[in-house]
Amino acid sequence: DNMATSVLHWITDGDHRLMRRLNRWTPPKWMRLWMVAATRGGDGWLWYTTGLLIALAGGPMRFHAILAAFTAVAVGIALFITLKKACGRKRPCALEPHCWATLLPPDQFSFPSGHTITAFAMASSVSVFYPMLLAALLFCAVSIALSRILLGMHFLTDVLAGAVIGSGLRSEEHTSELQSR
Repeated sequence: DNMATSVLHWITDGDHRLMRRLNRWTPPKWMRLWMVAATRGGDGWLWYTTGLLIALAGGPMRFHAILAAFTAVAVGIALFITLKKACGRKRPCALEPHCWATLLPPDQFSFPSGHTITAFAMASSVSVFYPMLLAALLFCAVSIALSRILLGMHFLTDVLAGAVIGSGLRSEEHTSELQSR
């Protein structure tokens, strides 16, 4: 128990050191615009647009892909709502002001990052059906994850946990069904 507490303090101290550095750094304008656009995309419209494009041009597996992505994202949302309430970790922006980001957080809790969970859940499920989209989907997911840290919404560990959880949510049922075809 003492060891676990020590490790948790070490992780928290590292998160807070990084937060203080990033909260005082003003990145170039192009990066600020990219980070705000990535976070806004992670609010859902990027995934709705992806689903619509798959429905219109996704070929014979389009409905399986949409169902797999919807299921992964829905489970991800249920998980992050439950985990955030259970952990109760305050967001970086609640602990220290950010020098340039003025976005308001969607809720009061930080761990894990819901934007990151849904981004990686979407990327990992859709890429099973459309492997040629993997690089673009990962670029979007990583951009969203990075934006949550740089905008002062999440700590690094919130985002890392979100990426691991989201990546693990692709539906094995749909994956094995696809592989049998």
